Amino acid sequence: MADLGDIITSKVRVKILNLFFSDLSEMYHVRGVVREVSEEINAVRRELERFEKAGILKKEPRGNRIYYFVRRDYPLFGDLISVISKSSGLGKVLIDSRNKIGKVNYIYFSGKFVRGKPRKNDSEVDILVVGEIVLPELAALVRAEESKIGREINYTVMGRDELDFRKKRRDPFLQGILLGSRVMIIGDEEELVG
Repeated sequence: MADLGDIITSKVRVKILNLFFSDLSEMYHVRGVVREVSEEINAVRRELERFEKAGILKKEPRGNRIYYFVRRDYPLFGDLISVISKSSGLGKVLIDSRNKIGKVNYIYFSGKFVRGKPRKNDSEVDILVVGEIVLPELAALVRAEESKIGREINYTVMGRDELDFRKKRRDPFLQGILLGSRVMIIGDEEELVG
């Protein structure tokens, strides 16, 4: 369905983008990238150099190794995060399982969740799901992702009527969710916030 390989023809490039954008705080040396993506070292080197030249990655020598990491000042940084969030990890799973989890109007990931930043408190929401949702199906998908990433995912589910009611009432809980940075996985952001 939604796959980064649809728009990027190099499978090595896709694997490297997914690797770096799945954990933005991580730095990798060339052999570490080779191990993670299971590709030839020359192909990995070529793609890392291409990403560094384009400004997506930055390299830094440490000892006898050169480490690469994501440049957050890259002009398309936010766009890449959005695309990769939809084409890998939990975003891809939710899009692919859309029919199993019910009639979905919107799925939204908070900016902190996508960037792997910790929540300030337990009341912050990582994921908002709106629609007629089959809760056991959604819960199973979220639990599987929690075990993969090693941390709890705080998600909220509400029906479309409840969303509209809370928006009209300017509900503080919903306002806190909608005023934060976000990546829309399913649905139109303008429609959700408006």
